[in-house]
Amino acid sequence: MKTLKLAGGPLAYDVRGEGPAVLFLHAFPLGLVMWDGEARALQATHRVIRFDCRGFGASPPGEGLLTMERIADDAAALLERLGVGRAVVCGLSMGGYAAFAMVRRHADRLKGLVLADTRPGGDSEEGRQARATLAEKVGREGAVAAADAFLPKLLGETTHRERPEVVARVRDIILETSPRGIMDALAGLAARADSTPTLREIRIPTLIVCGVEDTLTPVSDSRVMNDAIPASRLEVLAGAGHLANLENPAAFQGALLTFLAGLKSS
Repeated sequence: MKTLKLAGGPLAYDVRGEGPAVLFLHAFPLGLVMWDGEARALQATHRVIRFDCRGFGASPPGEGLLTMERIADDAAALLERLGVGRAVVCGLSMGGYAAFAMVRRHADRLKGLVLADTRPGGDSEEGRQARATLAEKVGREGAVAAADAFLPKLLGETTHRERPEVVARVRDIILETSPRGIMDALAGLAARADSTPTLREIRIPTLIVCGVEDTLTPVSDSRVMNDAIPASRLEVLAGAGHLANLENPAAFQGALLTFLAGLKSS
């Protein structure tokens, strides 16, 4: 793990492997460690780049709410510092929202997109209020409030029933997260733009992945993206919920490696 000093404060990141660059953007409320499996799977053939968003993992909170634009700008700045011109960007959930912001703000940095368990629409008024209520609770009770609220929804029924080690790992990651970081991100998620118009701007190869048991961003949302993005294909993974890469890693990594191999041959 290394630290990069950027405008707005330090950012913790990890880089391994050589080859075409793949940048991973993590979900809320986790961190770059959620991509450990993908880093191991890709590092023999790719340069794998990950970072902890501000307030998550080893990155301290920044100033104010954590917007999707802030994450996108940090991602672009990290690529710049590493001397990477273009990368395939893989974002899951909140990472997908940040990937949409990269399309709008840093399209020249994108070689391909992987949009996993995410959706283009913004929050409803009810959703924004729910995030505000949870932020207040996190302020009083700490990260455990976020773990209790999100863990039942983040993982699918199969994982809760058959993979207790995955449930325990995700809970531990959440509990290690800064309450301030969680609160800042909840505000940023609530304020994020509707990215539905952005779908029409995506002209690069795109892989869309969704767990069949995802109830937060269900397969129907992924089908909307697949229909709207011309150069896209959809993979629906069995036995997985909202954190498909952790719940069915073999299928997720297989789809990702196939997609990346197609980019190299095109």
